[in-house]
Parts: sequence; structure tokens; C-alpha cells
Amino acid sequence: MTETTIPVEFLFTMTATLRPDPSVLANAPQGTRVVVTVTGGSFEGPRLRGTVDNSGGDWVTMRADRSIKLDVRALLHTEDGADILATYTGIGTRDGDGLAIRTAPLFETGDERYAWMNNIQAVGIGKSGTNQVTYDIYALR
Repeated sequence: MTETTIPVEFLFTMTATLRPDPSVLANAPQGTRVVVTVTGGSFEGPRLRGTVDNSGGDWVTMRADRSIKLDVRALLHTEDGADILATYTGIGTRDGDGLAIRTAPLFETGDERYAWMNNIQAVGIGKSGTNQVTYDIYALR
């Protein structure tokens, strides 16, 4: 039987701020590469909230059809002291002045309180803005 909906649980909304001057490697064999540095941000949801560390980044590939392929690593610090690594790939397409972004996050933590996140496949729906990106992140159920 083909499903027409996918069961999800809302995890959090994350807004990451981005350095305005990315590094660019033009005309590389797989496309133009753009390295976007994350400078901070925040996330909040029913089961966790906190800040986005300034050590992450997005290794973007600009593709010939004007879409982008994301390759992101971000470190999340919960308000109660846990560290959670978020990694995800995704696709961004032009949407007016910004990008409509769809991602597939995975999480990794050694903190027992958030060990449940180690076994989640998430999906994210995002939108870029001026020097920031915002995602709603959902766990597939």
C-alpha cells in the first residue's frame, strides 16, 4: 500500500546565523563550491532547546541547474549542557529572493539524556534569508 502521508514528530526550529563572506572555489569539477561558516544561532522545541555553536559550516555545491547541494555539520548545545552533533545533506532551490531547502538530518550525542536522538532519521524544511537560515526539524516515525 502506498502511503500519501509520512508520520513525523516536530523536534525543533533552528535558526543559524551565517558569516556574510563565504569562501568560493569557482568552477571545480563537480560545480562551484561555497563554504559558508555558521557564526551561531539557536534552536527550540518541546523536548530540547539551546544554541548553535560557531564552529559549524555548510560545504555547498552550486549545481548547473542553479540548485544547491548542502553538506552541513553543526554542533548544538542544549540549555542543560549537552552537546549534539547535527549532520545533514539536502537540496536548495531558488524561491524568490532566497532558497527553499529540504534536508535529512542525523544526530549524534554521548549524553544519556539525549541518546534517543542517536536513532532518529529527521527531515528538515528550511528557508534562507540574509545571513541566516531557518529550519523546522521533524523526526520520521
